[in-house]
Amino acid sequence: MRIVLVANAASGSFRDGLTPDAIRARLAAAGFDLAPEPDPGLPLPERLERAARSEGVAAVAVAGGDGTLNCAAGILAGTGVALAVLPLGTMNLLAKDLGLPLDLDGAIAALRTGRPRAVDLGEVNGHVFLINSVIGMPARVARHRERFRGRRLSPLGLARLMLATLRHLGPYPRLRATVSVGGGRERLALRLLCVVNNDYAEGFGKILERERVDGGGLALYIARRLPPWRLARLALGFAAGNWRGVSGLERHEGTGLAISAGRRALRVMNDGEIRLIASPLRYRLRPRALTVIVPVQAPREDRP
Repeated sequence: MRIVLVANAASGSFRDGLTPDAIRARLAAAGFDLAPEPDPGLPLPERLERAARSEGVAAVAVAGGDGTLNCAAGILAGTGVALAVLPLGTMNLLAKDLGLPLDLDGAIAALRTGRPRAVDLGEVNGHVFLINSVIGMPARVARHRERFRGRRLSPLGLARLMLATLRHLGPYPRLRATVSVGGGRERLALRLLCVVNNDYAEGFGKILERERVDGGGLALYIARRLPPWRLARLALGFAAGNWRGVSGLERHEGTGLAISAGRRALRVMNDGEIRLIASPLRYRLRPRALTVIVPVQAPREDRP
């Protein structure tokens, strides 16, 4: 299989001395037919676009975290060129869902013998998400995190980040929005709204893990109020595998929904990346829109 590598050197693992050239050397040693990356000095989206158009390339191997993979998914969807995941982020949620090893050499070995598989994409106003799309308190907290990405925090910087996070856990104004899902329409004030591309699984230790990546549905979670005690209960529920029963957490299912907040744009966090998206937000599912390379015996495949 002929592939081209696009590495996001801003990902966390590159701080440990790993370089794109070192990854290329490992791919070549594993027997991949490795095409040179065209114009590696361009911004990441343009690099991915040009890599996808490389002659004879069957897959683009993307080294980075879930945000980098989100960018790649939006570009590769519908092109017939597959996404090969080399997990170098902090969470690596997509790699876990696909059954890929989280160490680089293990992931390369799994891709070498892997096969293509079509997975679902979520989309909001033309912006895709592989895993989830979040508005409300978590997106505001993540905005402060973005200021410190790629930097080592000084004690003062860490204190500022913690204070900003605590401020959003307090009596911060709730977002007033109209949510339309499943034929119903409701006006509400909320602290958190999360849309998941194929729902999370419940079970001990299954934190933000999905059983299916091609189940054909969206799950919507709403928390109208999120005091610190409920946030703590939710975190414990995730670890224990019974978080859906947390009081004050509403769940809905569907293949599309709309959110209108009476403002020009909303801050949305797709797969951990923040962006401003014009209101109203219109969510939809794109069934099996992206081809990915998965291990031959992916553990979550074909489960009901």
